[in-house]
Amino acid sequence: MTSRDLTGLLALTEARHADSDLPRRLSDMAWRIGFGAIGWPWLLASLSGGRPADKRALLDELQLPHDALPHLGSWKADVGFLRHIVREIARLRPAHVVELGAGASSLIAARALQLHGGGRLHSFDQHGGFVDATRQWLADHALDVDIRHAPLTHDSADWPGRWYAIDALPDQIDLIIIDGPPWSVHPLVRGAADSLFARLSPDSVVLLDDAARPGERLVARRWRQRWPHIDFRLVKDGTKGTLVGRRRDTRLPVANDNDAGRTLRHVGRAAAIAALLASGWIARGALGEFPQSAQASTFLDEAAASRRAGLLRQRMASQVESATFDPQEIERSTGIVLPALPAGWRVTDVQLFPTADSPAIAMSLRTPQGEALSFFADRAETPAEATPLIARQQGDVVAYWEAGAMAYALTSKGDARRVMQLAGEIAPGA
Repeated sequence: MTSRDLTGLLALTEARHADSDLPRRLSDMAWRIGFGAIGWPWLLASLSGGRPADKRALLDELQLPHDALPHLGSWKADVGFLRHIVREIARLRPAHVVELGAGASSLIAARALQLHGGGRLHSFDQHGGFVDATRQWLADHALDVDIRHAPLTHDSADWPGRWYAIDALPDQIDLIIIDGPPWSVHPLVRGAADSLFARLSPDSVVLLDDAARPGERLVARRWRQRWPHIDFRLVKDGTKGTLVGRRRDTRLPVANDNDAGRTLRHVGRAAAIAALLASGWIARGALGEFPQSAQASTFLDEAAASRRAGLLRQRMASQVESATFDPQEIERSTGIVLPALPAGWRVTDVQLFPTADSPAIAMSLRTPQGEALSFFADRAETPAEATPLIARQQGDVVAYWEAGAMAYALTSKGDARRVMQLAGEIAPGA
């Protein structure tokens, strides 16, 4: 499977169920019709797999030939989702990665694991023939993956649609990649992936593809309620959106036997949902997954702390500063993507800065006018603006903003107007 081979526009068809399953099939059809009526813009956008240049850059990073991947888009993962996989594997160095829905993501994940720690990929897909072909495809690239046929024959107690017959899971999972089953099974079917969340190790990550679609937004809303120890956030840096969930502690959620989702399989409920969709309920943001106001206090505290540490290091002869700045190495090692600096800006120090769940990057900069600045970069945990916002931290002025999955802060003693002007030279949304 390379870009020389053509792949179908639609996902592979599912096996027909027995006539005794007619009520379920009618219910699932009602859901698909309802969500399809309002979800077509997302489905249309998903036909693009991302820019060819981004795809080539990703393959170069993984030292793979440019034709190693099939054409992306439609039911296949896009470049944005694949890059999330690479970044998280480079950061986590996971021992066990579980993937639901094999394909392009299998090659990318397996190669990233080969380059970053040598962990094991456990992949499951409902199509036996596709599993065999994918296994051979990966072997052609010298990649050894535990890939298994898992037909959609199981029922979930909490979610509609058929679920994978999964066996032989690792006791602890460091990264879960969810790219199946397709929405044509049921718009909410991927919600059943939370049956694996109890196996998540500390500091583990969940990645859900197609997260901008209405069905996945409903899934994300319910996951937040059921799994409060996992921080879920929608990142819109690809053509289809990625939901990134980061486990922050070891508490397990309390089961809720009154969860209304247990009864969402009935045709009547499906019709009611379709009516709500038609009335514009989703358009008004009632899914709870649309942009929220930023809650950046922790990020700003860390940015201010990194500035104080940098200033202290400058005054200490025994603490060596490092002006070596290699953004590609930083991204490969930490997953932190650093923006291009304006011409004439000089880097005087670059350091890893420990944060709650991963290293951040703290930099000391100097402008051509001699202004001393501190720049802080970390993964975004809460939605914020692409245009810089201003805050004050212990006498310093901080301009902070987001770009994709990254959060940035520029700190100085200067006045707020000047700091905003300097931040505008870096921030793409300024």
